[in-house]
Formats: sequence, structure tokens, C-alpha cells
Amino acid sequence: MAGTDRTRLRAGELRRAKTQATDKLAADPAAAPVVILVDPQLGENVGMVARAMLNCELTRLRIVRPRKSWPSDKAIRASSGAEVVLEKAEVFDTTEEAIADLHRVYAATARSRDMTKQVVTPEQAAAEIRGAGLATGILFGGEAKGLHNDDVALADSILMAPLNPGFSSLNLAQAVLVVAYQWYRSGDPDAGEDMHLRGSRPATKKELVGFFEHLESALDDSGFLHVEEKRPSMVRNLRNVFQRAELTEQEIRTLRGVIKSLVIYGNSKRKG
Repeated sequence: MAGTDRTRLRAGELRRAKTQATDKLAADPAAAPVVILVDPQLGENVGMVARAMLNCELTRLRIVRPRKSWPSDKAIRASSGAEVVLEKAEVFDTTEEAIADLHRVYAATARSRDMTKQVVTPEQAAAEIRGAGLATGILFGGEAKGLHNDDVALADSILMAPLNPGFSSLNLAQAVLVVAYQWYRSGDPDAGEDMHLRGSRPATKKELVGFFEHLESALDDSGFLHVEEKRPSMVRNLRNVFQRAELTEQEIRTLRGVIKSLVIYGNSKRKG
């Protein structure tokens, strides 16, 4: 076969792969997780992430505070044909905004954190995502320092690959590929048990963050968070408590009603 014919055949295969991945996602938008890059530094790395994603039929990419301007020509060149991922990529100013519409979030990290959180392997996470059928995201940190503790605190679980404990360093695209590959090979996206939520649904991250801010504002007013140097860790601990509860939308509304009632009662006692 002539070189020109081989090139045309390869280009056709790439187009078909892109179309199949996009069609598959459109048919079931909750089936595949969103890949969220927080503070990526180099466009080339974002492009290689897109390449790793499309290898595993993932096409939803969100970017939080990219250091380089976006869209990036270097990212496109490094993607090696995975432009369909980059074309649909969304850019956000904060992690909270990037996860607002998601029901469950994993934080991919190789470092142990001083937090009480479930730690799962990529294989376990893939099985959970497939079984739940919920809008899910996976956070990956920047190339230099990884995820900030405040980003990890927003996640439901820590995702950690079982690698050589003496050397577990991965570059950004490698980390995404390890996780995405387990998703790809985990089988039937319809497998797993149904969730029975008695007429409600899992709370979105936007609803959960709104509850956090409501609670923290009330605690600020009451003086509970008055020690400034301890406030960040206390806030993270409180958020982790409620993250583990896997609250529903109805439970969030109930808890916000409880906070409102306590604030009104406290104000009336002080006036009395």
C-alpha cells in the first residue's frame, strides 16, 4: 500500500474513533467521568492528556486556571489527533465551579493527606462510577505540586494508584491514562446496582458547596470559627464529615433549614 493511501486510511480511522466516542458520550452523558485538570502549567501536557483520554473513550475535559492562554496550539499539536477532546474542553476559574454540576468527585493524588477520606484504586473507582450512573469527575493537580488540600477536601474519595512506594511519580498524562484505562476496561457501563433514593437524588457539588458556605457563615457569626489560624483546617474537617455522608438534595435542604432555624432562635435569645 502506498504511503499516501496509508495516511488516508489512518486519518479515516481517527475520524471514526472520534465520532464513535462523541456519539457514545452523547447517548449517556452520566456514564463517563469528567477529567478535571487543576492549574495545569503546559499546553503540551494538556494535549497529551487529551490523547490519553480519547484512547479510553473519554471526551469531557475541564480545565481550572490554565497557566498558558487557552485554546493552546501546543496542546493541539501534542494531542496527536485528539482535537475532539480539546475542542469541547471547558475552562473555569475555580475548582468549585468546575465540579458544581457533578454528584461525585474523586481526587487523584500520590501523596497521603491528613484527612479522613476513603482511598480507592483506579480499578475500584471505575467500578463505582460504572455502577452509580451519576455525573462524576476526577480531579488531577498541576505538574509541579499536584492538588491543593482545599481541592482534595471537595472530593468524596481519594484515588491513588498502587505503585512502587519508593517511586510513585507520574507525569500528568500518565496519571490520567492509568485512571482512564481502568475505566475503559471495567466493562459494561450498565453494570452495578441501582441507587434507591426514595424520591430524591444525590446532591450536586454546587448544592453541597452552598450548604458548606451557609454553615460556615453561621459558625463565623456564632464565634465557633473565631481562631483565624485554625479556621482553614476546621472548615476542611467539617466539609469532609458531610462529604462522607453522601447527602441527597432533600437532605441538603433539610440541613439548611436546620441552620436557618438555629440562627433565628439564637438571634431571638440574644434580643430577649
